[in-house]
Amino acid sequence: MGLLTVKLCQLLALRPDILPTEKCVQLQKLYQDGVHLPPEDTQNLLEKVSPKGFQENFTSLDMHPIASASIGQVHAGQLKNGDKVVIKIIKTDYLKTFQRDLRRMRRWIKIGLLLYPPLRRVGNPMGLLDHIEDYTMRELDLRNEIKGCAFLEKSLKILNDSGFVISKLNFPKMYPELSNANVLVMERIHAPTIQTHLEQKTFLWKDMLELFRIHGAFMFGLGRFHGDLHPGNSMLDKNGTFTFIDNGAICESPKNVRESLFRFFYFLANGKLEDAYSSLLGMAKKEPDEQTKKEYFEAMHKLYNGFSGKSVSEISLTQQMMKTVKTAVLAGCEFGEESFPIIRSLMYLDGMVLKGHPTVDLISSMKPYLEEFSKIVELNLDVDEPKKNKSFKSNRIA
Repeated sequence: MGLLTVKLCQLLALRPDILPTEKCVQLQKLYQDGVHLPPEDTQNLLEKVSPKGFQENFTSLDMHPIASASIGQVHAGQLKNGDKVVIKIIKTDYLKTFQRDLRRMRRWIKIGLLLYPPLRRVGNPMGLLDHIEDYTMRELDLRNEIKGCAFLEKSLKILNDSGFVISKLNFPKMYPELSNANVLVMERIHAPTIQTHLEQKTFLWKDMLELFRIHGAFMFGLGRFHGDLHPGNSMLDKNGTFTFIDNGAICESPKNVRESLFRFFYFLANGKLEDAYSSLLGMAKKEPDEQTKKEYFEAMHKLYNGFSGKSVSEISLTQQMMKTVKTAVLAGCEFGEESFPIIRSLMYLDGMVLKGHPTVDLISSMKPYLEEFSKIVELNLDVDEPKKNKSFKSNRIA
């Protein structure tokens, strides 16, 4: 039904508050089980879109893909210097149909906002669509993966230099001289994805916590992070080291948004509920009046009554966050496109926990890591985001 539909369904895979759990699990297959091209079509496409003399650099290049996602498919190969690599190819020219579907969706959203204006403050559907457009357009130019990978490596060094040491994160080596907008060559990592670990029940709880520690440091400490870290975009080797892939979409969360959300989870994990509720008010455009505050705090106390100590199978963090968003809107808080990348990342983590370790209390488990994050939040670290490549039209597949 088109690329936009796939992207929307990937988001719905995180929403057990909207769809039954079994449907969410089914939609999660869209993370890495995409339709792939037959070998002869792949060969023709590669000859058409790869750099001049591309295949002369290889001693082997398998036309049968080892993986296929929503936009690209991945093939194994070996360079003449002996390096084992993977070649990622954009499967078709998605741009025209994707932009057409975006225009249609925007028209429907505008009608919806006219009929129900408060919808703008709960998730900001137009802002959400802009967010999907932004990171998908970045994915459609594979050079952004090279830039994003370099950016995250630079960010990792900043975190390590600050004293927040992350030793279990790698990024694949890139080969920019063999790559362009439609073809990407990078190091082959011999490790299963988290999605595979979850299916085989080999994703250990200590690994889950380490992933939260790593990704949380980028989100809350720097405010710039991997924008689509679903279970198919992170690999885990036998030594417990993660490799982030598909690094083309770097998301940013403004200081007030990430600090409000961080403080909310920090106080929630420490049992300071009043402080947690107050933290979210930092996302309100103006200070709510006393009556509004009173109604907001009453609603939040009702929502979080009995929440402490519950496992994710008893109360899903995703479901709880969606209810929290709706409640916070009462006090004038706005959860628009700026807050969605962090919330979506937490949904991904919640989904991994729900599938791999449904009996754990996620919020309590987060507590020591939130304590650690508080130190780097105070340092106010910063790193410049890589410039977006806007030359999609001139470099897309003809």
